[in-house]
Amino acid sequence: MKPLLHFFLLAVSVAAVAGRPSLTSEEAEESRWHPNSLEKLDRSERSLGKLGVADLSNETTTAYWYNDGQTALKSKAKNRLNTNKAKNVIMFLGDGMSIPTLMAARTYLGQLHGYSGEEHSLHWETFPFTGFSKTYNLNRQVADSASTATAYLCGVKTNNGQLGVNGIVTRGDCEASTDTDNHVSSIAEWALNEGKSAGIVTTTRVTHASPAGAYAHTSERNWETDADVTDDGYNPTVCKDIATQLVTEYPGKDFQVVLGGGRRTFLPNSTVDDEGSYGYREDGVDLIETWKQNKADRNSSYSYVWNRSGLRNVIDNPDDVDYVLGLFESSHCQYHLESTPETEPTLAEMTEAAIKILRKNDNGYFLFVEGGRIDHAHHSSYAHLALDETVEMAAAVRVADQLTEESDTLIVVTSDHAHVMSISGYPSRGNDILGVADISGVDNLPYTTLSYANGPGYKTPSNSTRYDISDDDLTLVRYEYAATVPLSSETHGGDDVAIFARGPWSHLFSGTLEQSSIAHFMAYAACIGTGLTACT
Repeated sequence: MKPLLHFFLLAVSVAAVAGRPSLTSEEAEESRWHPNSLEKLDRSERSLGKLGVADLSNETTTAYWYNDGQTALKSKAKNRLNTNKAKNVIMFLGDGMSIPTLMAARTYLGQLHGYSGEEHSLHWETFPFTGFSKTYNLNRQVADSASTATAYLCGVKTNNGQLGVNGIVTRGDCEASTDTDNHVSSIAEWALNEGKSAGIVTTTRVTHASPAGAYAHTSERNWETDADVTDDGYNPTVCKDIATQLVTEYPGKDFQVVLGGGRRTFLPNSTVDDEGSYGYREDGVDLIETWKQNKADRNSSYSYVWNRSGLRNVIDNPDDVDYVLGLFESSHCQYHLESTPETEPTLAEMTEAAIKILRKNDNGYFLFVEGGRIDHAHHSSYAHLALDETVEMAAAVRVADQLTEESDTLIVVTSDHAHVMSISGYPSRGNDILGVADISGVDNLPYTTLSYANGPGYKTPSNSTRYDISDDDLTLVRYEYAATVPLSSETHGGDDVAIFARGPWSHLFSGTLEQSSIAHFMAYAACIGTGLTACT
């Protein structure tokens, strides 16, 4: 393609942001105070190309940055250590939410709201304390989501692919995983032991690696149903599958809130679910009915919901329900940008429902909330979807912040591992974060700001030169951003990940920490668990 056309493509990338219609002054002011407030945008508007860029001319003055620095200083200087007992603990996990994902997502969010974007903030970036987590596990420099869940929820590092067991167990060792001496318990269980309530919320299957870290003990994260165990040559009555553990064993059976996807792991393969998909189980057990019967036997009020209207009823009438099981898809919940609003609740709505149920316990609660599809989008090199899923999690954190008091509720936001997306080139301020960064002076071809070290986005060169993206439609939410090494699935990254905290003892989450310390610090703040606590 001719150099003139390449220049035009770059110009369009900048103009796509600069040309978006601006918000009104009232809307702009509100979005500055509430950086994740997306209520005014319907789903079709949450794509690039709809909103405008704010005037940045004041930034050229010395006074602007002097005042900005002084404002930040005054805010930080007012921070006081909160050493109250944490009645409630909410942990948010952005699966695969690397440091570059944070920068790109905040820019994406800012551009949605009509600003240049780089100066914007995700809600948790307003929290007073920040640290880093080292994500390696016992046998991998770059970890998976099961071993990391065992670390941040159970306080013990383990081997890749394992949940709720220590490093003595090797992956896929059925016999070793049944030895209770090798089991490690989670902070959700510690909370239940002290009379608190507990729950899990996720956009993945509720039996997927991250949420399963709160309740499962298994040497293989993929044993979500009895069929999975059988396929690997083991007896599912000996090594119980993850779904069975959630519904029939402690602590999972006592969770008052379970919200996410994954109906197929609960239903027999002869049963069609609410939306026409068959279950995966081969043992003939309907675990949804088992869950209902368990709650009926306790004389507890309960609700099983499978769509948004059912969850909205729980949100509007929380006093009518003690236990809620919400399974909104056969597999994972849909990506937000591709979801059906009539049937698919947002992560923010699931978080709201969970808090309204759990807060009825005067002793408090532990809640785990995962934005799990950030990770899935990155694995597919779908940068647009990854950023939008991050923004959705920020909206959920804002809801939790608004529904709780900083004096008695610790909120921790972190990730389990990184991904290999990078932000590169020297794009102009306000350049479309999902667009073209520049044109290479070496091969005279354009390249995007976002790209991956490996993954399915590898573009096969043509005519002995780099792939030319000039004719690619970068507005597609499933556009595969370029990768250096061709792989069927992009890999995790071994980078440290960020931790953000507010509430009682949030100052503990400062510096660079072992990921396994997170569970211990949360337990300390809440005075639960068997170790040192703020109450001892």
